[in-house]
Amino acid sequence: MHINYITIIGLTAAALTAISSSPQMIKVLKTKCAEDWLPGTYWVLTIGVFLWTVHGILIQDLPVIAANVMSLIFVSAILIFKIRHK
Repeated sequence: MHINYITIIGLTAAALTAISSSPQMIKVLKTKCAEDWLPGTYWVLTIGVFLWTVHGILIQDLPVIAANVMSLIFVSAILIFKIRHK
């Protein structure tokens, strides 16, 4: 089976976005509190969404591009807010 670089980008993006919430979920389950978000979670999520956007552009898939550009705007805004208000 041949896997090209576009597929690798897509699989990497999927993996990063899938695992990005696991540290936060563990924290929420342990503390029973969802007020605080771990900064690392947003870094991994932002990178994953960025890679999904690149993947969508490379395969010329408008729904993938549109969905992930919107997500990228929101997660980037939250990440920037969290960095500025440490």
